[in-house]
Amino acid sequence: MNPPAEFVEQGISPQNVKRASCMSVITLAYQSLGVVYGDLSTSPLYVYKTTFSGKLSLHEDDEEIYGVLSFIFWTFTLIALVKYIFFVMSADDNGEGGTFALYSLLCRHAKLSILPNQQATDEKLSTYATEASADTWQSSALKSFLEKHPRFHKMLLIFVLLGTCMAIGDGVLTPTISVLSAVSGVKVKITGLHENYIVIISCVILVGLFSLQHHGTNRVAFLFAPIVTAWLLCISSIGIYNIFRWNRHVFCAISPIYMLKFLKNTGTEGWVSLGGVVLSITGVETMFADLGHFSSSSIKVAFTCVVYPCLILAYMGEAAFLSKHHEDIQRSFYKAIPESVFWPVFIVATFAAVVGSQAVISATFSMISQCCALNCFPRVKIVHTSSKIYGQIYIPEVNWMLMCLCLAVTIGLRDTNMMGHAYGLAVTTVMFVTTCLMALVMIIVWKKKIIIAVAFLLFFGSIEVLYISASVYKVPEGGWIPLVLSLIFMVVMYIWNYGTMKKHQFDVENKVSMNRIVSLGPSLGMVRVPGIGLVYSNLAIGVPAVFGHFVTNLPAFHQVLVFVCVKSVQVPHVSENERLLISRVGPKEYGMFRCIVRYGYKDLQQENYDFENRLVSAIVQFVETEEESASKLTSESFGEFENTAFKGFVASEHPYTNSRRKEKMEQSSCDIQAEVAKTGSERLENTQLKHESLQILKAKESGVAYILGHSHAKAKKSSSIIKKIAINVVYTFLSKNSREPDIVLNVPHTSLLEVGMIYYV
Repeated sequence: MNPPAEFVEQGISPQNVKRASCMSVITLAYQSLGVVYGDLSTSPLYVYKTTFSGKLSLHEDDEEIYGVLSFIFWTFTLIALVKYIFFVMSADDNGEGGTFALYSLLCRHAKLSILPNQQATDEKLSTYATEASADTWQSSALKSFLEKHPRFHKMLLIFVLLGTCMAIGDGVLTPTISVLSAVSGVKVKITGLHENYIVIISCVILVGLFSLQHHGTNRVAFLFAPIVTAWLLCISSIGIYNIFRWNRHVFCAISPIYMLKFLKNTGTEGWVSLGGVVLSITGVETMFADLGHFSSSSIKVAFTCVVYPCLILAYMGEAAFLSKHHEDIQRSFYKAIPESVFWPVFIVATFAAVVGSQAVISATFSMISQCCALNCFPRVKIVHTSSKIYGQIYIPEVNWMLMCLCLAVTIGLRDTNMMGHAYGLAVTTVMFVTTCLMALVMIIVWKKKIIIAVAFLLFFGSIEVLYISASVYKVPEGGWIPLVLSLIFMVVMYIWNYGTMKKHQFDVENKVSMNRIVSLGPSLGMVRVPGIGLVYSNLAIGVPAVFGHFVTNLPAFHQVLVFVCVKSVQVPHVSENERLLISRVGPKEYGMFRCIVRYGYKDLQQENYDFENRLVSAIVQFVETEEESASKLTSESFGEFENTAFKGFVASEHPYTNSRRKEKMEQSSCDIQAEVAKTGSERLENTQLKHESLQILKAKESGVAYILGHSHAKAKKSSSIIKKIAINVVYTFLSKNSREPDIVLNVPHTSLLEVGMIYYV
């Protein structure tokens, strides 16, 4: 393999290039310890305690302890190591991971997306590319089946949202159980401390944790990796110490025979206790979800070389201690710590619990942001917390909602065993969703034989179903919490998605006919005033109803009309040079254009740059390219009177590579106005702008107005009671309390015009 050109120019040898790449992987692996593995590494705080709660506490013989250790070892090895490291981590979407990444891959390869305004031009995006390998008869048959049954598209989205809602429930339970378990260790030394004080201290830490979220993880990121590294070294060292001091034969528990003996001896109680064993793999989904912040190789190196051996040693050491101290089963973790290092380990454990909670909270923010992009969650305020690391965000409304839920669970339950039952159900459900999606990815995306996908689904799915069944049995004892939370979030997401899709359907059915627009002539039957009018719409094709509603009440409009459609594409990110898609609407003399602003599901849908100048520059470039190419192309008919001949002149095909145009695009509005003022022949000679380009720049100088539709949804009188409640009550409440489109789009209030409309669903 030849080294990169930049290294050759700098005189760096191939050996040094390889060494540099290895160092970058090691550096990222070290950094991933603090961001990815905080949740997973704090599991030893509560695994044995939760597993041996209830009736299983009556079975505290060495055989039972060995059986639990065997279950922990093989669950950790098969699910975390084999499934996620060797299989799931390979199913990334342009370097991004998580449930939405799998869903995005399936949508692009099998066209399962239910997002509106999807166009053929979106498939030309650099991040949209699908594998060039030909479909197998199995993948082709599955795609054909899914295309013939559109109902499965909706079912797939609901299934993905189920996993997402359970993961959000995980964001509530992780801080609660981690912090409370860490703080509870103080009772080992201060036995007379009342439980209320433990709860108060935990609540104070939780309030402090959520209060610091607005600063972002970047401010304290340099502390995360050292804390988790110190924690892993502590628990592994203590594990080795306990193995050699209390029971050197604990390694025998690796044999699967002990799992069979455990289930045979304990029966139903042993099966139910598996809901506690599954807590040993809480956080493995984070490895895949946070893939975009690191690399696959770095996460694999960190897990296989540090996390996996350290946690296995910790669990073995605790089992060795328990084999000689059956009476300390409910306080095993802190009791197993040597007296001389108890307080340092307690302090590190508390910090590690906070770090683990931070990672899950940040992941919750990311999931909510993705749901907003998919029209499955009301618009919320999304704040960038880092100017260097893209993707680190903060959502105030979600942050305080999570804090209130965490405090309610902490004060209401006060018992880590009950929290563990709830936690296990949430974790296993998310894992099962990932397993099912992976089976579809293997067939549709990877083009594997269906027998391989079925084997993967049956093997790992059966393990997860076993743990789900054990967790479901504990629903009355705390397992109802994630179910209730997920149900609430599912209802909110589904109603918002339903109302949004109905609104889009209304816009499509009531769009203004282009025949009517063209029959009015170039003036459109209105007074064309100087300036640019930006009409925001949900439509990627056609003239929106809000425009017709506006001109009916006020028959005057701007010299240049631009219909702006902001939409999501089923890719994680859309690069800046592919963001805008420009086309012409109607004949040239009408001065009407369309601009489609495209975002990926991990992009923030707001314009932090000077959108007006970017838009004007893109339109000017489109006009110039159109005029330059007109002489080479034959005249084309207007599909719906939209200039399809030049519809292909988009950013993806004609990026802003020309240095003069790129500099002009990045100019401030003052620079553009100064440029427009130079209307003499000298300016024309220097810039070589055409007549229409000059008109557009002059219109920009006159001002830009934003026209947004302010619509209200109402259920029809003939609708059922459930639909009336969903639309007239729930959806209306969510609409009134969500972020307004003008705020999301960063529209200046001095240039905003809103047009009220009512649509019935």
